[in-house]
Amino acid sequence: MSEQWWQRAVVYQIYPRSFQDTNGDGIGDLQGVISRLDYLELLGIDAIWLSPVYQSPNDDNGYDISNYEEIMSEFGTMADMEELIAEGKKRNIRIIMDLVVNHTSDEHAWFVEARKSPENPSRDYYIWRDPVAGQVPNNLRSTFSGSAWEFDEDSGQYFLHLFSKKQPDLNWENEKVRQEVYDMMNFWIEKGVGGFRMDVIDLIGKLPDQEITGNGPKLHEYLQEMNAETFGGKDLLTVGETWGATPEIAKLYSNPQRNELSMVFQFEHVGLDQQEGKEKWDLAPLDLTKLKEVLSKWQTSLGNEGWNSLFWNNHDLPRIVSRWGNDQQYRVESAKAFAILLHLMKGTPYIYQGEEIGMTNYPITDIKQATDIETINMYQERLALGFAKEDLIESINVKGRDNARTPMQWDESANGGFTTGTPWLHVNPNYQTINVKQALADSSSIFYTYQQLIALRKEHDVIVWGEYELLQTPTEIFAYLRSLGDEKWLIACNLSDQSQALSVPKSKEIILTNYELTEVPVGEVTMRPYEAFVLKV
Repeated sequence: MSEQWWQRAVVYQIYPRSFQDTNGDGIGDLQGVISRLDYLELLGIDAIWLSPVYQSPNDDNGYDISNYEEIMSEFGTMADMEELIAEGKKRNIRIIMDLVVNHTSDEHAWFVEARKSPENPSRDYYIWRDPVAGQVPNNLRSTFSGSAWEFDEDSGQYFLHLFSKKQPDLNWENEKVRQEVYDMMNFWIEKGVGGFRMDVIDLIGKLPDQEITGNGPKLHEYLQEMNAETFGGKDLLTVGETWGATPEIAKLYSNPQRNELSMVFQFEHVGLDQQEGKEKWDLAPLDLTKLKEVLSKWQTSLGNEGWNSLFWNNHDLPRIVSRWGNDQQYRVESAKAFAILLHLMKGTPYIYQGEEIGMTNYPITDIKQATDIETINMYQERLALGFAKEDLIESINVKGRDNARTPMQWDESANGGFTTGTPWLHVNPNYQTINVKQALADSSSIFYTYQQLIALRKEHDVIVWGEYELLQTPTEIFAYLRSLGDEKWLIACNLSDQSQALSVPKSKEIILTNYELTEVPVGEVTMRPYEAFVLKV
């Protein structure tokens, strides 16, 4: 398999609303992203995954798109977008657009037309059904709570929305819909974007009458058609968000022979701290043995028939240092340990804004402090079912999406240097000690560990192409070998706040560590809380 640029790349996700505001309205903008490109170049990243910046009424923070070929006015203009692409290119940073094509906003021109009457030419762009015995057509549920069917008074029919009722699902069985999507993708490809992150792409093959949502029978046919009509044969990164993917399904998407996508995001590890068979809000302690099993399975089972995405965080997930690390006493050590563990695996790593300085979750005490639609809907629904307020707030503080969306902490000035106005979402009060300025001034900060990890991937084939082998260790230690030819690296991470014993083979040199090491560890060593090291053995 000939090497692709994205196999050695590291991608940085920007949630533009929370990244950098330049005009004082409290909302991040494209000029803000442009103003921070030098910082990202210093970090060493190769691409930015930009969460949606298209025109949107913002019911679901931009994932409800009313015009794919216009920029949301809060973020700037198309000229700003073109400037971002051009300024990124100067620094060898590509811009990956967030492609949301499972659904649109109900304010999109297609849906506005579709709603006018069942005879309208755009009606079939969406999924409409008659009531069944005066009720919803079936039991499909929305990810954001409640039925996935919304009644349209004027026509007496229901339309499908797997997310908010302001996000009607597109009908991918309609060839015209698919062609509209491909034309829009080509519009962006011509603008010079570096590829697409595809939001809930596993849902586009849905068969609503059979209550099949993910991995429908025509899904891969659609993706192959999309590849042929748009990005196929071009030097672009494409990554699908696929919540239900197994390694076998992932190969269907990302085997280069199949002409679909570069890679997928799988979320098997993300569900390990919830109760079996329940929702993400039903908390359970993380089982480290399972974490090792799941990540190792994905490392070994794709072989050359697929490619991994590596991530702990994104705009939908709480921050890893608060979730599975220790964001108090061992914040720096645990943030570095989770970085080292992930970035030395095979695949393309993704860093979520603020992860590289160890930003933490921001606990709330009252539902009034939450802005995320998923969080608020869950709270109201579960409160009505008799759940205790305190338990719901605890679940939100552990898993709520606002945790990832608090504004980026740039310096110790008001609002962390994010805005001179009133920020759209509360800034984490720890910004005075946790911020970019402080991280850049401290040569042992989390930032420089990320910088080193990115540089190592560019320089060493063993990280990109090496075999992976999980080692038998005490439960709290996650250790593995990467090997390519004669080169062999040992990566060991203590994922607990207790010291742990590990037997270490004779090694040649220390490549990276998150504690000061005076000599190369060998034999029986005691790993300190959240200690991580990488050795050439």
